[in-house]
Amino acid sequence: MIAPSILSADFANLGAAAEAVSQADWLHVDVMDNHFVPNLTLGLPVVKSLRRATDLPLDCHLMIENPDRWAPGYAEAGAANVTFHAEAARDVIGTARAIRSAGALAGLSIKPGTPIEPYLEVLKEFDTLLVMSVEPGFGGQSFMPEVLSKVRTAREHVNAGHLRLFIEIDGGISADTITQAAEAGVDVFVAGSAVYEAADPGRAVELLREQARAGMARCAHAAGRL
Repeated sequence: MIAPSILSADFANLGAAAEAVSQADWLHVDVMDNHFVPNLTLGLPVVKSLRRATDLPLDCHLMIENPDRWAPGYAEAGAANVTFHAEAARDVIGTARAIRSAGALAGLSIKPGTPIEPYLEVLKEFDTLLVMSVEPGFGGQSFMPEVLSKVRTAREHVNAGHLRLFIEIDGGISADTITQAAEAGVDVFVAGSAVYEAADPGRAVELLREQARAGMARCAHAAGRL
C-alpha cells in the first residue's frame, strides 16, 4: 500500500493535495509537537478537517510527547490508523487498546536507533509497526538502509504466525529505495517528496505501487523457499 505524506504537500491546499493522490491507499498525516521532535506541523483540528475533505483513510503518525493522553482523540476524530512512538509512551499496551477501543487501528513506531527486539511481544497488541528509515522530524532526508534488518525480523515473525500486522516504513522512500524496502518485507510505504514533488502526484503513486509489488513478489518467493 502507498501512503503519501502530506508533510511534503502545500499546507495551504491540503484538500487539493489529498485529491491529487485519490488513488493512494492511505493518506499519511505527520503530527509533530516541537517537543518529541524539533518540528511543529499540525494537530487534531487539521485532522478533523482532512477527514471531511477526503475519503482516503487517514494514517496519523504522532511524533509527540504523552501519546497516552492524545492518541485516542485522533481515533475518535476518524483516523483509520493511529501510530505513536514507543520512545514517547509510558503505557504502550494501554494506549494501543485505547486507540482500538476508539475505532482505529493501533500502530507502534520506532526510531532508526531503537531495536525491535524489546517490542516483539507487545506488538501482538498492534495492527501496524512503523519502522522509521530517517530520524523523525523533517521530510526530505536520505533513506537509512540499515533499518531494514528490523523489517526482516518483523516479517519473519509475521510469516511464522507470531504477529498479525502491517509493516510500514517512513523516510526517504522513492523510486530508488522502495524496491529494497519491499523485498525486506514492508507492506505500507510512506512517500512524501517522491509523490508531491512529482509533476503528477497521482502517477507517482501508481509507479511506486508497481515497484513495491515487484519487490514484494520477490520477498514472497524468497519466503516460500525457506
